[in-house]
Amino acid sequence: MKTKLFKSVFLVSLIAIILSSCTKDLNRSPFYGLNTDNVYNDPSNYIHVLAKLYAGLSLTGNQGPAGKPDLDPSSVDEGYSQYIRTLFNIEELPTDEAVCNWNDPGIPELHQMAWQSDGYWSKAMYYRIFYQIPLCNEFIRESSDANMSSRGFSDADQTTIREYRAEARFLRALSYYHAIDLFGSVPFVDENDLPGSFYPKQISRVDLFNYVESELLDLQNLLPDPRTNEYGRVDKACAWFLLAKLYLNAEVYTGQQRYTDCITYASKVATAGYSLEPVYANLFRTDNNLSNEIIFPVTFDGLKTTSYGGTTFLVHCAVGGTMNPLDFGIAGGWSGYRATVDSTPDFGFANHLFGVTPQNPKGDTLDSRNMFWTNGQVMQINDISSFTYGYPITKWKNISSTGAPGSDPTGGFVDTDFPMFRLADDYLMYAEAVLRGGTGGDMATALGYVNAIRERAYGNSSHDMNSIDLNFILDERGRELEWEAQRRTDLIRFGEFTSGSYLWPWKGGVKQGEAVGDFRNLYPIPIDDIIANPNLVQNPGY
Repeated sequence: MKTKLFKSVFLVSLIAIILSSCTKDLNRSPFYGLNTDNVYNDPSNYIHVLAKLYAGLSLTGNQGPAGKPDLDPSSVDEGYSQYIRTLFNIEELPTDEAVCNWNDPGIPELHQMAWQSDGYWSKAMYYRIFYQIPLCNEFIRESSDANMSSRGFSDADQTTIREYRAEARFLRALSYYHAIDLFGSVPFVDENDLPGSFYPKQISRVDLFNYVESELLDLQNLLPDPRTNEYGRVDKACAWFLLAKLYLNAEVYTGQQRYTDCITYASKVATAGYSLEPVYANLFRTDNNLSNEIIFPVTFDGLKTTSYGGTTFLVHCAVGGTMNPLDFGIAGGWSGYRATVDSTPDFGFANHLFGVTPQNPKGDTLDSRNMFWTNGQVMQINDISSFTYGYPITKWKNISSTGAPGSDPTGGFVDTDFPMFRLADDYLMYAEAVLRGGTGGDMATALGYVNAIRERAYGNSSHDMNSIDLNFILDERGRELEWEAQRRTDLIRFGEFTSGSYLWPWKGGVKQGEAVGDFRNLYPIPIDDIIANPNLVQNPGY
């Protein structure tokens, strides 16, 4: 494995919480094969429990790839419930970036933008978030100074565990950030809410924003310096990056612009010692752990962190038709996901961003980020239900930068890490915040960042920009960050997600695309939770 941390997951028998957040057990602490007191009485066990918190982003249970699931399998299929897979689906399928021909529960409704309060994927994401948060709460509570002192830990052990505690707080803040972005006003619990028989109260989107902001501002002083922690674990740059992301979207979340603050923290990340990966494709290969661009990865290993989500899902889901699975380091594809394409210019992701047309079906092949598979595919998506229609994106692979296949000899599970935070995104956040009027930055630096990204894409300065505007930034984010679970959030920030000003094939369930209600900018709280918890109020429109 690329990191020693996840080895710890297998050293402690962590029995799954059957935690459907639709009950008042949202505050319930995890159960362990060992007595909880015994686990936390030994300072050497804390790293193992911390590993479980990180593993909540990559695994779906305590066995892998299935069995002993984290979430109640009667509510959410374990294979579907993995954090990155659920986040990808609800960030990408309702947008111009992806369609899927599967008729699995909830898949058609996502691209049609027709989900309801019992929507399968929004429910899966909600449950995953509110599985992760109580796990973090328990660790944070048990690692308090008072608890460590009462257990007689040495000063050295207490110092180490405080560092782990800061990481757990960051992971909780990350999940609460996703809750803000996807659901708005949600149930709230922290380490001060002892497990018991009470219904969590609902926190407003603004108040939750303020809470996450305050946590991250504090954590920037507690986490290790940038690039000094073990690979796969968080540091100060992660706190700065998430603050920049929070501030970039603050106007959506709170109604108040925070672009100056975005520039402040994006600048901290940009000067923290990271650099762009010279070859774009290498960011999505099995040895991407060697890249100096990735700030925070969700790590995967084809032998030791097996699930049907994460990059195993991302590699398999788009391989089908005339594509040779061995070229992607897998034994077989799942023939599902493609980018939206149409015969009309500027209609569909591939057309609009990469110049794909009937006369030029491969589009701008000079741009290394153009990874559309055209052989045997029909450009125009006349029928979503057939994999033949639309172009698959070949971005994710289970092979190394030198062409070596992944570690799983069966070709089933993937080694590639998911770059949740990376430097190019930070550069684009800085540039956008400058264009939106934030102070403390300058256009020359913004252009420099944008052109560094484009020079990587084109191999030289031939496509450098002399000026940029917000429309360009949205398009460039689409080109640079395609299929990285960003698009819905970006389209909402630019006012294009629900409106009729930008249409793509099958938006709103109509072939030519149509506007949908603005209430779709938030997902609903699962109806089960609304019924079970009298403190909750549903998002408007559901």
